[in-house]
Amino acid sequence: MRRRPIKGQDQQRFGDDPLAVRDTDHYKAEYVTGFVEKWDELIDWKRRYASEGRFFIEQLKARGVREVLDVATGTGFHSVRLLEEGFDTVSADGSPEMLAKAFANGLAYGGHILRVVHADWRWLNRSVHGTYDAIICLGNSFTHLFSERDRRKALAEFYAMLKHDGVLIIDQRNYDALLDGKYGNKHTYYYCGEEVSAEPEHVDEGLARFVYRFPDASEYHLNMFPLRRDYMRRLMREVGFQRIDTYGDFQETHHADEPDFYIHIAEKAYHREGRADGYSAAVRTARDYYNSTDADTFYHRVWGGTDIHIGLYDSPDDDIAEASRRTVERMAAKPGLTAGSHVLDLGSGYGGAARHLARAFGCRVTCLNLSEVENERNRALTRDAGLDHLIEVVDGSFEDIPADDAAFDVVWSQDALLHSGDRTRVLEEVARVLRSGGAFVFTDPMAADGAPAEALRPILARLHLDTLGTPGFYDREAARVGLTKAGFDDLGEHLPVHYARVLAETERRRDELGAEISAEYLAHMTTGLRNWVAGGESGALTWGILHYRK
Repeated sequence: MRRRPIKGQDQQRFGDDPLAVRDTDHYKAEYVTGFVEKWDELIDWKRRYASEGRFFIEQLKARGVREVLDVATGTGFHSVRLLEEGFDTVSADGSPEMLAKAFANGLAYGGHILRVVHADWRWLNRSVHGTYDAIICLGNSFTHLFSERDRRKALAEFYAMLKHDGVLIIDQRNYDALLDGKYGNKHTYYYCGEEVSAEPEHVDEGLARFVYRFPDASEYHLNMFPLRRDYMRRLMREVGFQRIDTYGDFQETHHADEPDFYIHIAEKAYHREGRADGYSAAVRTARDYYNSTDADTFYHRVWGGTDIHIGLYDSPDDDIAEASRRTVERMAAKPGLTAGSHVLDLGSGYGGAARHLARAFGCRVTCLNLSEVENERNRALTRDAGLDHLIEVVDGSFEDIPADDAAFDVVWSQDALLHSGDRTRVLEEVARVLRSGGAFVFTDPMAADGAPAEALRPILARLHLDTLGTPGFYDREAARVGLTKAGFDDLGEHLPVHYARVLAETERRRDELGAEISAEYLAHMTTGLRNWVAGGESGALTWGILHYRK
């Protein structure tokens, strides 16, 4: 039963069927004066200030930002905060009521005179002039755009108003959790008012309708479009943003069903040549790990320093290096390699696969890998094998492949894509650099389709990742970028066997390894290996050879 509005409360109008209201421009009728007057109760400036800390300030200062356009000013919380920190700030919003409240709040909180502009994002350049070092769009505001056309138009306007090296910071509610039935708003980071509730009352793929209840028994509603995280990232890339880092409740690493909010930090600058400062957060984490002395020593010693991926086992006691080589040989039979082929090996490690392909087929191989330490070992082993005329080793990330379009006949990867925080971007890059008719052959430790989140949690925590790919994910995203499925060898039964074999070898040689590898690293590695074994045996994890054609 719908509550009767309290006396003096101005009413929102959604018509006879509120669920049918899926129009971008309706937000103007939703932010009625009464709702705007109560908005600060929902936000609770002091609690929000404490929960947010200096996250946005430090992100902006780290990039040398001076001029900021706050395009979703609301009641002014972030505009005031930016002014206090010395940023030259312009405050824009599509709601005149919000701007009026923001202006009043600027005076009340420190005597700041906000430079306010009434503007519609879709025609932002018409109302706001100049270019900025940064644009912020916070408070789950982008969700008010209901059509993809409007979303693309707004992002294009943001892009155009940024300087050549500008940054866009945009946040959104974790609608993935909401749509997937995992909603658990902690009410901690964003909507901090203790006496106010913000709860979903209807959710489908095209509408998230929230009800906001206040201590005086008043309630208001907002109709919003439920933006999925990866969809939002893809839109920003397609508009032109080059590097996008996504944080969950201000943390780089998070589990997909945990954050209340996602914060996307999208850079306009185009990084090339695999520069470390162009790496995403997930890739930087992996790079630092594989560059460590402990990791290099462990993988070189336990896996033999040639192949560092999952093997194919005839028995649980098989030699790790032999089992790993079987994987390479089985994969190599799929793409139709010849001496004229040019192969790109993504996440090439120590180059074992590249040397096998060059030796067996006479083809050229470009090894792209994020670890400079591994790459130096690869180069030395390749020179010793007399194959350096066929193999080139490049420092870089598979999220931004430093190669021209249609440069390769085959893209190859073994157990590396899991380290990306943006596998969709990796597949887009693969499709870009593949020639027509080319093959993409890879393996990746994956979550089984439909695997329970709880079973994946210890593995994700160990890897500092929020998700793993799944066979279904790779099929969907490969099809979207124009790749056709040629086959999937489901070899998931080998995953727990492999990690159990590595675990047994680690424990057998613990004293020997302990002389060169820290006790802390070995303890973490042992725990991680056990988690992989448990995940594989439970069916939560899978693995195999995926093969696509362009």
